[in-house]
Amino acid sequence: MVLDTQLPSRSSHEASSASQGPYESGFDADIVIVGAGIVGATLACALRNSGLRVILVEAKPKTVGLGQRRAYAISLMSSRIFQSLGIWDDIRPEITACDRIRLSDGAHPSLVWLRPEDLRRSEDVVYVAEHNAMLRPLYDRLEQTPTLTWHCPAQVESVEYHADCAFVHLSSINGPSNGPSNDPNDVTPIHLKTRLVVAADGAQSPLRQAAQIRTRGWKYWQSCIGFTVRTEKPHNNIAYERFWPSGPFAILPLPGNRAQVVWTAPHEEARRIAALPEAEFLDLLTQRYGTQMGRIELETPRIVFPVRLMQSDRYSLHRLALVGDAAHNCHPVGGQGMNMGIRDAAALAQVLARAHAKGQDIGQTQVLRRYDRWRKPENLLILAFTDVLDRFFSTQWLPVVALRRLGLWMLRRIPLARAIALGLMAGQLGRKPV
Repeated sequence: MVLDTQLPSRSSHEASSASQGPYESGFDADIVIVGAGIVGATLACALRNSGLRVILVEAKPKTVGLGQRRAYAISLMSSRIFQSLGIWDDIRPEITACDRIRLSDGAHPSLVWLRPEDLRRSEDVVYVAEHNAMLRPLYDRLEQTPTLTWHCPAQVESVEYHADCAFVHLSSINGPSNGPSNDPNDVTPIHLKTRLVVAADGAQSPLRQAAQIRTRGWKYWQSCIGFTVRTEKPHNNIAYERFWPSGPFAILPLPGNRAQVVWTAPHEEARRIAALPEAEFLDLLTQRYGTQMGRIELETPRIVFPVRLMQSDRYSLHRLALVGDAAHNCHPVGGQGMNMGIRDAAALAQVLARAHAKGQDIGQTQVLRRYDRWRKPENLLILAFTDVLDRFFSTQWLPVVALRRLGLWMLRRIPLARAIALGLMAGQLGRKPV
């Protein structure tokens, strides 16, 4: 990707724009969102009634995203955001509402149960949703949005940031209103003029890298094995987080006696486990999983992916904002990653809508800093929480083992400790989007 970060004076830009044919008629959109995954689509959906014109750019056909089977823990705050978008009633029948979370330290007999009453609720502490169960209602709502235009599939070739606008140059094999081309060489250039570019383009974000926004963090010594299983007996809507010396082991219940498993282990061990013949793999899995749900069958292939912690130095520049994995990555323990991105999207939408209502330029640094100041510290807290949780439990060093057993004892015995821990995981702490 080519990036022009020069910010010429207004007069020089006006002089150069005379030769920029596509831009002479004014702005094509107020916001161009690059990336139409769950976070990018949530942002677009949250802007539906803002009066802002949005263009959504996605490099892969919509069917690719809708075909993903990965599942996520969805916090109470994320569910409330989806409620405010008017899509929760469409999502709710396709997901599992968990009324209990069971925490355990490997094979140690002591258990910690987190329940709705710990948050003074009558039902549900977390939800588990597959990717397409959330993405399809978002796409359906966006298809009904007259202020939104799709470019999908389309690839961002370059972005130029200027004092009063940004130019986004795309190559597309099918225009926003055309069907897919049968000729892979049938590439159409598309030129867009916008007030703001939003990077929702993932952990390796080309937009973030091109803008030279630094990131800090580290790669963990662990990888995760992700897959879905089908069980003989019902899961009774219980989510499990089991901490083994090799890493956390999570069981996220899905509809129909199914569950998403996220099994963390050191890199070489994870690759070795994932490559085992199915019978051997299931025997080892049963030792970690337990027998409470009877016989286990694999439903999806085993996928191994490394994990890392990453925080961008800033979430915005002049006419550029980062959301979701483009801004931060965390360890999957506690199921926080997707929820952080959904909350980013809701917060940025609120900042932009309020600025637009006041007649402010939504791409200006002083507007986007409000989003930075809101989300960056809150995400840093979650990053620290997941990092400490993983390191605290992924060791057999006796002083740490003693400390974590004390911590679990406190969670069992002290309601306030459970309320704080569950409130953090449920997104109940910090500033909430309206």
